[in-house]
Amino acid sequence: MAYDSRKNGLRRQEAVGMEELVRQFIRDMRLTAGLDRQRVSDAWTVVSGAGRYTLDVNFDKGVMVCAISSSVVRNQLYFQRDSLLCRINEYLASDGLSDGEGDGIVVRTLILK
Repeated sequence: MAYDSRKNGLRRQEAVGMEELVRQFIRDMRLTAGLDRQRVSDAWTVVSGAGRYTLDVNFDKGVMVCAISSSVVRNQLYFQRDSLLCRINEYLASDGLSDGEGDGIVVRTLILK
């Protein structure tokens, strides 16, 4: 039996793996945008190394806005923006997150505040 989102119930069907069920559940409950934002935030922490100084990370439509508490750290990160963008997108690609267009770029712009 498998979950049928149209009828909000179970129906008899071929056996489906747990991975596919979780993917279907996330898609049906429209949780992908929130999970993508969390993955991008985690990628920022891992790649930048500035998690200690990061106050907030927002991501929407390819634009990542990071609020940094230290002006010195913000200035250093500002000069590394291009490198950070490449590494964040590589990290997200290895995590399985893609933009859907096939070019592998999820974060297009990085703004440091």
